[in-house]
Amino acid sequence: MHVVTMTDWEKVTEEILPQLEHNILLLKGNLGAGKTTFTQFLIRKLGSTDEATSPTYTIVNQYNSPAGDIFHFDLYRLKNTGEVLDIGIDEYLDRAALCIIEWPEVYETELEGISHHEMRIENTGEGRTVFFK
Repeated sequence: MHVVTMTDWEKVTEEILPQLEHNILLLKGNLGAGKTTFTQFLIRKLGSTDEATSPTYTIVNQYNSPAGDIFHFDLYRLKNTGEVLDIGIDEYLDRAALCIIEWPEVYETELEGISHHEMRIENTGEGRTVFFK
């Protein structure tokens, strides 16, 4: 657990990066919690020069890194597992160096038994509380 302000995202990223053992990272938190902001710091730390933006409308963004492709999903607008499968998420998961999935709840049951990390960001009003496993 970390309590962070917006200026501490770099520190949080530096602490979490060595703990990333799996290529799937679920990001949970309410609107405006900082999921995309964290992703921006993370992809930079992974060596990408691409600009990370919210994939709210595109559903998935791709970033290049020295380790391979990073895919950044936002499943907020998808209604069920079928819609998630229709975007070909399994193919992305199979070939990605890292898949970052915002609003993963609609797809979580499909990830049971698949190794992944989960990060929850809670807006406390004075900062953010970050839980990582």
